Amino acid sequence: MTAIEEIDPVTADQLVQDGAVLLDVRNDDEWVAGHAPAARHLPLPELPARHTELPAGTQIVVVCRSGSRSARATEALVGAGYRAVNLAGGMKAWSAAGLPVVTDSGGPGTVA
Repeated sequence: MTAIEEIDPVTADQLVQDGAVLLDVRNDDEWVAGHAPAARHLPLPELPARHTELPAGTQIVVVCRSGSRSARATEALVGAGYRAVNLAGGMKAWSAAGLPVVTDSGGPGTVA
């Protein structure tokens, strides 16, 4: 694996507020349990076939549950020419930082 840039949850949240795409690569059941409000869902197994759906030239912050799958996704995206960074610690770190986790209906979510 090549070196990828990793950022903390507070930096990730600021990047998203500044227009970055927050890309959640977790499985469907994890997403349904809870995700960041502004996140876009694209499960890791679907990334190779669907990465072209992502906006070129836009900063992408990649997140999973703990940071491992998102690191692989970040590496693949950087290799494909995207500006991508990994959220170190994943949604567990996001939640621990006090950042919101919601369900699709907008109610409180959990990190599964």
